[in-house]
Amino acid sequence: MTGIENITGKLLQDAQGEIDRILSQAEEQAQSIKADYEARAKKETADILSRGEHNAQERGRNLISAAQIEAGKQMLAAKQEILDRSFDLAFEKLLNLPVAEYTELLASLAAEAAETGEEVLLFNANDLARCGEAVTARANELLAAGGKNGGLTFSPETRGIQGGLLVSNGAVEVNCALETLVRLQRGEMTGVVSKVLFQ
Repeated sequence: MTGIENITGKLLQDAQGEIDRILSQAEEQAQSIKADYEARAKKETADILSRGEHNAQERGRNLISAAQIEAGKQMLAAKQEILDRSFDLAFEKLLNLPVAEYTELLASLAAEAAETGEEVLLFNANDLARCGEAVTARANELLAAGGKNGGLTFSPETRGIQGGLLVSNGAVEVNCALETLVRLQRGEMTGVVSKVLFQ
């Protein structure tokens, strides 16, 4: 029995050795596969993080660019509003000049616009009552001082202008309405006013 036991023992021992060798190889392969997958996982994680960081940076740049564009638009709108308000204030100041200064302004406008000196001046209702006669008299003085005929008259008819006057020579009217003059000056003066306001 000893021989059979020895043979069986030897077979068991050999089988155990083969099992241990196979298990050892399997363990090595498992470790190798695990290391390979860990390396792949690390690389994939690094790639994902890199792409994510790149995408986040790109998104951040896009957001900053969009914010700068929006800020520029808002700044432009604010500047435009300030310009609009500046010209509105200038117009209001013209309309609210003291009567003597307002009269002088309108008289000089009428004298400059008159070609024959025989034109008719047309005002809005408020200006006609407030200074129509004085403007006409002063404009005639200015024309006479310049060596021209001073025969301007004013009409009892009124026009729907906010301020200033119209100088009529029959079918032709020269528009000296303050709102028109300010609008025309605005086109010419916007650049200058912008420089003064925004430097």
